[in-house]
Amino acid sequence: MSTQRFTPEFKAEAVRQVIERGYSVAETAERLGVSTHSLYK
Repeated sequence: MSTQRFTPEFKAEAVRQVIERGYSVAETAERLGVSTHSLYK
């Protein structure tokens, strides 16, 4: 099992989509191709 690493820019954009744009965590996770658990972390 490999651990995928995300760039700081990717993380910031994911958070921005949830906080500033009002998307749900589940919607953002699906759009970005990551698990909801990854976004919450």
